[in-house]
Amino acid sequence: MKITVTTHDDNLFVLDVNDDLELNNFKALCAMETGIQSDQIGLTHNGQLLVDDFKAMKTLGVHDGDVIIIQRLTNSSTSSNSGFVNPSTNIMPQFDFSRIEVPGTSGGNQPARQNQMEDAEYVRKLFLSSPDQLALLKQNNPRLADALSSNNLEEFAKVMAEQMEERNRREDQRIRMLKAHPFDSEAQKLIAEEIRQKNIEANMEAAMEYNPEMFGTVVMLYINCKVDGHPVKAFIDSGAQTTIMSSACAERCNIMRLVDNRWAGIAKGVGVQKIIGRIHMVQVAIENDFLTTSFSVLEEQPMDMLLGLDMLKRHQCCIDLKNNVLRIGTTGTETPFLAENELPDCARLTTSSDYDGSKKEDKELKKALEESKKLYQSGESSNSSSQSFKESDINELVNLGFSREQVIQELNRFNGNKNQAMASLFAKILKF
Repeated sequence: MKITVTTHDDNLFVLDVNDDLELNNFKALCAMETGIQSDQIGLTHNGQLLVDDFKAMKTLGVHDGDVIIIQRLTNSSTSSNSGFVNPSTNIMPQFDFSRIEVPGTSGGNQPARQNQMEDAEYVRKLFLSSPDQLALLKQNNPRLADALSSNNLEEFAKVMAEQMEERNRREDQRIRMLKAHPFDSEAQKLIAEEIRQKNIEANMEAAMEYNPEMFGTVVMLYINCKVDGHPVKAFIDSGAQTTIMSSACAERCNIMRLVDNRWAGIAKGVGVQKIIGRIHMVQVAIENDFLTTSFSVLEEQPMDMLLGLDMLKRHQCCIDLKNNVLRIGTTGTETPFLAENELPDCARLTTSSDYDGSKKEDKELKKALEESKKLYQSGESSNSSSQSFKESDINELVNLGFSREQVIQELNRFNGNKNQAMASLFAKILKF
């Protein structure tokens, strides 16, 4: 849309901008045209002062062909009780910011903190009531998702506040880039970082569109076997040098008495673990074959047994991913790899922290699904007769800083459910 901009000294120019452009960015464009610093620019539209810097132009009521008047903010004192332009002097009033409490001071710290906690609690409930947005948050913003699943409201509020501050800081950097000199080295660094981030986001979006399977979890390769007659789920790891077994599994298989402590030491790989000793010869039953191997017994090992490269090479094993089987070359026997529902608990996760919090996350997800089902049923019964939305719901979401088109789009997506639409809008804002 084209907006006509004029100043008090009859300087007139036209700016062609997007209707989603925020007010602070529009001020930066005006600063480039007039030479006035953006923090000294006041904009008046239809006799009203535009004060919310982070709202879009169309949200502030600016349309194509409108006229905006630029006023320079000066240090001259005017009436402190008036927030409008003095028509006789045509000068914007100098606002008094001395009474605004800075967060962290004694005066306004408690109310600000209370409001922050209330906002965090409200956003947290919105995410918990929408499992699809919760899953999206876990993918795009794992740190905030971890704080959400920790059931610690203070931690969630702290992380959300930090990320919003970081978002505002990046926005300020972007504004400085617009106002900076083209050959400013600091501005060039910021521009390079902005380009790098955009390239990363574009690369991720392309991967999600063309190769979505890359974001899934790969099922680890496990087989069923027996050690001294005891069933064990063994992990096939061609990257491990030796075959290992946990001390707990050795106790269950009644072979702990065969451990030779002279072979104790330290196993180094991704981490460092203590080796209790070695069992020199044990028969492992795979299907109808009995294969002889040795084990290094580790003190703290989440997997019961790991078949390493020493055994795989000795028996000429072949990992056939096409047919999803392990083929033993010396006998020709094939054993299938286990399906995901047959894997042990330690094989379903990628990190120990996830393993510790898996039960808690399962409970949170189950609770969120139940709440979402109830919320959907109540919203479906109220919106099944008509696709029209309440104007009050639209205005409430627009007042939160979203455009009317975005609000209507999300309401259409969730069949008029205001809470789920709000959760989706917040999820897109908090993408970090």
